[in-house]
Amino acid sequence: MKSITVFCGSSFGHDEIYKTQATLLGQTLAEKRIRLIYGGANVGLMGAVADGALNAGGEVTGVLPRFLQEKEIAHNHLTELILVESMHERKIKMNDLCEGVIALPGGYGTLEELFEMLTWAQLGLHKKPIGLLNINGYYDCLNILTKTMVDSGFLKQLNQEMLLVSDNIEDLLNKMFAYKAPEVGKWVTKERL
Repeated sequence: MKSITVFCGSSFGHDEIYKTQATLLGQTLAEKRIRLIYGGANVGLMGAVADGALNAGGEVTGVLPRFLQEKEIAHNHLTELILVESMHERKIKMNDLCEGVIALPGGYGTLEELFEMLTWAQLGLHKKPIGLLNINGYYDCLNILTKTMVDSGFLKQLNQEMLLVSDNIEDLLNKMFAYKAPEVGKWVTKERL
């Protein structure tokens, strides 16, 4: 992989470990010569992951809607800043630029971005690995929810397994490098092929 999109919070959260791990992820991507694609802001975990990569000599592309640039949250030291007109255009551009996705802790926006990428993968619109860096158990409840979706018949096991989860950066990246997308789509079963 030459580029990974990172979705994460525009806040730091209440525990220093979130910022520390976001910075370390950026640094690790830079050391592995993987370009960071992210939301273009200088605040919260978004700023931390970008700074981690930049301080380690990495390349960082930010994708930011113009209305957020006007609020003065654009990171001014990126390798490249791409301005777009809408949040939806931002996600499309970030998807176009990357070969994989990692979600760090965040709020509604992070979850919305993560689930849209998962939905696109489930529908066969891309075959990119999607990872959760489960810092400090942040996504434990989400993992329980996806298991409930499978147990209740609303999600196929193979689609649940598309979401790669680890609390360790190296382990998560190794899972992403080894990832093979399911050959079977959401509505097609092996029996129907």
